[in-house]
Amino acid sequence: MLKLKAMRGRYRWRQLHSIKELRTNPNSYPSKKTLTQRRHNDKPRPVGDSDIKQWNMAISYYMRNSQLDSALHFFNLMPRRSSVSYNAMISGYLMNGRFDLARNLFDEMPERDLVSWNVMISGCVRNNNVAAARELFEEMPERDVVSWNAMLSGYAQNGCIDEARKIFDRMPCKNSISWNALLATYVQNGRMEEACRLFESKLDWDLVSWNCLMGGFVKKKMLVDARRVFDRIPFRDKISWNTIITGYAQNGEIEEARRLFNESPVRDVFTWTAMVSGFVQNGLVDEARETFEQMPQKNAVSWNAMIAGYVQCKRMDMARKLFDKMPFRDVTTWNTMITGYAQSGEIAHARDFFDRMPRHDPVSWAAMIAGYAQSGYSEEALRLFVDMKRDGERLNRSSFACALSTCAHIAALELGMQLHGRLVKAGYESGSFVGNALLLMYCKCGGIEEACSAFEEIMEKDIVSWNTMIAGYARHGFGKEALKIFESMKAAGVKPNDTTMVGVLSACSHAGLVDRGMEYFYSMNQDYGITANSRHYTCMVDLLGRAGRLDEAQKLIRNMPFEPDAATWGALLGASRIHGNTKLAEMAAELIFEMEPENAGMYVLLSNLYAASGRWADVSKMRLKMRDTGVKKVPGCSWLEVQNKIHTFSVGDSCHPDRDKIYAYLEELDLKMKREGYVSSIKLILHDVDEEEKEHMLKYHSEKLAVAYGILSIPAGRPIRVMKNLRVCEDCHNAIKYISKIVGRLIILRDSNRFHHFREGSCSCGDYW
Repeated sequence: MLKLKAMRGRYRWRQLHSIKELRTNPNSYPSKKTLTQRRHNDKPRPVGDSDIKQWNMAISYYMRNSQLDSALHFFNLMPRRSSVSYNAMISGYLMNGRFDLARNLFDEMPERDLVSWNVMISGCVRNNNVAAARELFEEMPERDVVSWNAMLSGYAQNGCIDEARKIFDRMPCKNSISWNALLATYVQNGRMEEACRLFESKLDWDLVSWNCLMGGFVKKKMLVDARRVFDRIPFRDKISWNTIITGYAQNGEIEEARRLFNESPVRDVFTWTAMVSGFVQNGLVDEARETFEQMPQKNAVSWNAMIAGYVQCKRMDMARKLFDKMPFRDVTTWNTMITGYAQSGEIAHARDFFDRMPRHDPVSWAAMIAGYAQSGYSEEALRLFVDMKRDGERLNRSSFACALSTCAHIAALELGMQLHGRLVKAGYESGSFVGNALLLMYCKCGGIEEACSAFEEIMEKDIVSWNTMIAGYARHGFGKEALKIFESMKAAGVKPNDTTMVGVLSACSHAGLVDRGMEYFYSMNQDYGITANSRHYTCMVDLLGRAGRLDEAQKLIRNMPFEPDAATWGALLGASRIHGNTKLAEMAAELIFEMEPENAGMYVLLSNLYAASGRWADVSKMRLKMRDTGVKKVPGCSWLEVQNKIHTFSVGDSCHPDRDKIYAYLEELDLKMKREGYVSSIKLILHDVDEEEKEHMLKYHSEKLAVAYGILSIPAGRPIRVMKNLRVCEDCHNAIKYISKIVGRLIILRDSNRFHHFREGSCSCGDYW
């Protein structure tokens, strides 16, 4: 009778506590007969294997649905657990990213089986903890092929290729997974010679392996080798054909890609799309459209490839028509259109698409921010960046880079420093992509010390990092520091390129290091394999010209292996103005006017030279020539950032709300400067008026107004950073030296050519500019 009741109890438990009920009611569990003693003196009823299986199935179900607490609830209530129970919990924790809980439970297991070890090793691998995986692997009492493959995959995924090979060689038994894993490791890391040796050591490779090897050659642009593999494949599938067709199409061999496409016995949407993309990448957009129209079926990738082709060719009207016809649009489609309009300067159309798209992703925001920045709408770009953060969108690298570039353009250092703080929180500051944008922002905003710190924080410096730092020091007038960075770059094993040498020669030019500059110029081909281009020659003309060696500068121009451009003659013209050589300046100016008749800066340089010599008739001729050719002088303006707001000034500015306070303070400064010995450089005025009027005209230049407002608005102890769109004039440069001494402030001025750091009455340029 008791036996019958027990049987009925088990049957009733199976009915009432099926998996279906367990799924819907996590508090449902087996009868109390299996969990508690019926009486204090009773023994618990034995639990059968089928009962444990039901418990384990429930645990697995909850783990698959990320209900970790419910799974643990059942696990804790189990009257008896098997290794399967522990394995289900450990696998579930690993599946849900809780490596710590999985490892704790594994360590608590009273008895582990082979599955337990394999599951835990695989979990370590997925958690990128290959050292822990290796430790467990060596502790295993026995191993099977799954154990060995797990370790092989772990080393492969973490780029430890040689270690992966050692594990492979130690394996007592290898299966196809082992061979394919090692082959894929070699291919993915570009070690194609080793991949080939491995491939030739075995005869019975499956099709996946053939395609893997061929794909590796395609990725490395080794099309001859890829084709050799393709021709040897015993049986080709769609992937084989698509891989080789894509390889030829993407590497400019579009005719061979077309021939293979026509030969292909099987074509799917990917084959057709590969051809469309190939035509697009080779600039054959009409052929791409013809192929696109012949496609039996199209997917989103096909449509996006065709739209991207029109965007690349700046045919936005055709891109728009195709966009309107597209039956299904994804976020990539919208982003392509936004980017196309932004790059074409049609920023209003780009914003219209941005506002209408159903969902934004980080690429959408970055494209729109970059569009505003490139179109000159810097404040709108930064406003959109703030909106992106407010909208809850995760800030990606591209967004940060665009925002930092915008800060660099308008010299918004305070905002740039706030972005730096967000970068650190996001964990992006150590990467070279965002790190280089941060570095450039500090360099262009006058924060050379902050730039140096940012440079040190970049974990893996690329050639752009080194070049940016060299050019930054050069523009700030710290030539010796720039050359130290150059030497460190070479010591780090980074090979200089032509941009590097432009920065190095520019540093020598700004610091007056003539001999060092000439040494670098004449040895860079032999030492680094760099052939001098027009930018290098322009730097050398500037270097020699600033030093007053105008004859040598002319000789260098005559011996150039190509025709000098306007920039080269402009360097000679600038040097001629500095040293008062009117004849040479006129010759250089005439050549520039032939090449660039609308270059207003050259007219102004020559006019300055005439004015300094008192040749007012020639100054008038320059004005008439500018009027006749339609050239307009760019109005000079200066700006500075105060509490995240940009304040802009022009000469004699009367629009600023604090103009009365600024002008009164300038008058006060003027009296103090004159007591210190300051004399106005009235020879710079391009008007034939009396000296008192000239002095009055010089007094209210835009950079002086900006400096005065900075002193009044920025707390003592902080640098005053002023930017100017043109070169600072000689009188303002002289005046700001006096001002820095009188007020005891560091004043950093960036003009169109370089930075000037004014401190205690002297400038970092040493008056060599």
